[in-house]
Amino acid sequence: MRVLENVPLRELTTLAVGGPARYLIEARVEDDVPRAAGFGAEKGLPVFVLGGGSNVLVADEGFDGVVVRIALAGCEIPAGPGAPCVVRAAAGEDWDALVARCVERGLGGIECLSGIPGTVGATPIQNVGAYGQEVAGTIVSVRAFDRLSGAVRRLTPAECAFGYRTSVFNTTERDRYIVLDVSFALTPGAAPTLLYGELSARFEGVRPSLGAVREAVRDIRRGKGMLLVAGDPDCRSAGSFFKNPVLSEVTYRALIEAAGTGMPSYEAGEGKVKVSAAWLVENAGYKKGMALGGAGLSTRHSLALINRGHAAARDLFDLARGIRRTVRARFGVLLEPEPVLLGFEQSLDS
Repeated sequence: MRVLENVPLRELTTLAVGGPARYLIEARVEDDVPRAAGFGAEKGLPVFVLGGGSNVLVADEGFDGVVVRIALAGCEIPAGPGAPCVVRAAAGEDWDALVARCVERGLGGIECLSGIPGTVGATPIQNVGAYGQEVAGTIVSVRAFDRLSGAVRRLTPAECAFGYRTSVFNTTERDRYIVLDVSFALTPGAAPTLLYGELSARFEGVRPSLGAVREAVRDIRRGKGMLLVAGDPDCRSAGSFFKNPVLSEVTYRALIEAAGTGMPSYEAGEGKVKVSAAWLVENAGYKKGMALGGAGLSTRHSLALINRGHAAARDLFDLARGIRRTVRARFGVLLEPEPVLLGFEQSLDS
């Protein structure tokens, strides 16, 4: 196991900001994972697991701990007919590449999750979702190293406790597990999922192939600056910086009174309503393309905080904190960040 010191993290994240990690270990085989965790324990330092770097904002001062970069490779896609087809992929596999391979083989269930940057191991942590699908709808198990017991466990969907952008991995058991691989139950010959309005409108009156839906999703993401494209300044982001708030009906009614009409909302089950974070941000006065120092908002998506080319991590942090405070003061809704804030002494609430 190779241990590197003072490794710049800006080069390993899509926001391209932040200082160095005190130590960095790249886990290429499974045995590297417990060794890396043990190294952190021996040093008395926190351990942070890094995948594709698309969901993290690293402080300018860096991270005084051990960063374990997951590079575990391998994918098993069974050949021949069968329903469902269980696909197993190692945590370090590129997510969009996996989606592409499954779509090419006619396996449905994750086609609407095309174009999402990052690795397979990150998908269950946030229960990644977009355009009418979530990974929770197909995951059959998550195999992970349990830092508490020192053993490898296979967690069922129930044990993962998936919710909207949540799981045990980022809530009740944060920092306990390091994902090793994920198994998905996909359906051969399935009709694509067309629940998202902008997506279904593209195929009105026709039944598209899984491949056509994948390309349409990627095109929509490209139009919003949410597809990683070399040379596109709107791509220097961590995707959507804030989650869409899920409110009780009582809170939602109070919000409607404060916000007036025109705010998009969606049923979220069990007396809950999901509202548009982008609408709240824009109607709090933060418009697409605005700038704050080296940071700003994407010209195409108001939830994407971008590095305009010369940003410090503090610029992005201050912009996020300002948006959060203004939205709360204007609408009484507290926006929750999606990216992990690594190495910051302050929180967005301070």
